[in-house]
Amino acid sequence: MQLRTGLLLAMLIPAASAFGLQVASGGSSPADILYAQPGQLVPVNGFRLNLYCMGSGSPTVIFDSGFEDWAPAWSTVQPQIAKWTRACSYDRAGAGFSDPGPMPRTSVRIAEELHSALHRAGIAGPYILVGAAFGGDNVRTFADLHMREVAGLVLVDADATDLEPAVMQEQDRRGRGGFVSQLRDCRNAIAEHKPLPALGSGPGDSQKTCAQQFFRGLPEAKWSPELNARLLEIAQTKIAMYDAYASEMEQMTQDEAYLQQHRRSFGSRPIRVLTSGNHGVPAHVPDRVNYEHEITQAQARWLALSSNSKQIFAHHSSEYIQFDDPETVISAIREVYDQARNP
Repeated sequence: MQLRTGLLLAMLIPAASAFGLQVASGGSSPADILYAQPGQLVPVNGFRLNLYCMGSGSPTVIFDSGFEDWAPAWSTVQPQIAKWTRACSYDRAGAGFSDPGPMPRTSVRIAEELHSALHRAGIAGPYILVGAAFGGDNVRTFADLHMREVAGLVLVDADATDLEPAVMQEQDRRGRGGFVSQLRDCRNAIAEHKPLPALGSGPGDSQKTCAQQFFRGLPEAKWSPELNARLLEIAQTKIAMYDAYASEMEQMTQDEAYLQQHRRSFGSRPIRVLTSGNHGVPAHVPDRVNYEHEITQAQARWLALSSNSKQIFAHHSSEYIQFDDPETVISAIREVYDQARNP
């Protein structure tokens, strides 16, 4: 996770609700427009999670996105997966079109909410879990809690802080307090109807506001103007999203401790670990090359969780492999899908 620059869009579009989404085809609407409106709002413990499910078949592929991301992070791959099995992405509680959920926002709580939402929506396992960045913590936790319902795992440049050397863990955790404070400042500005504060201290940062920190910056070149405009509107107005992300970051150290204490074997279930070599590097790290090497080694430690595991490299991609090299993500999911169906 790191902040990225982007330019603001002025155009905003109204939201419309839809239940039971189909893959867009033809017409004048862009293919990603479905992510600009709610999908299926599923009641879970007094609030609603927003799910986008398309396609049919089993195992179902479940996507969880990175920190400060939500379902549109999978717009480049989910419709392709839906051509041959059911594929579901969702907005974590508080983000996107989902309602705020109870605090604190731990990976255990996130995983259990997703599990409940899937069952209440009639989406039974087995599941192929796909997690990017922080979403990797959540899907690994989901697997620990519900391994009998898991068919396989694909980690897309997922965070491996719990497996990094201790000095790197400390570096990663040291900066979280400041980032949480920044999220709180953004949240308060929206609540008080004040201009959004500038972010960071680097060259050109005075042009970046709170609303531009999500995904890898708004607007995203991979998305239509309509989707970019709707996401920007959410980022400029949804107080609950800032509360949710601040809590997620506050709980990350606890999430990592949980994963260290619950290192569970996947047996022969297929695991594919996608590594970019361009994972987000904190600005204060003096040796980027060594930092990336250590992350690559930490991600490789997931291979020991299964007798059917493989690390796949996408060195010409950013940490958003699903945007820069979607075919690698699709291919890895297909491989896990085929092997899960024909063990």
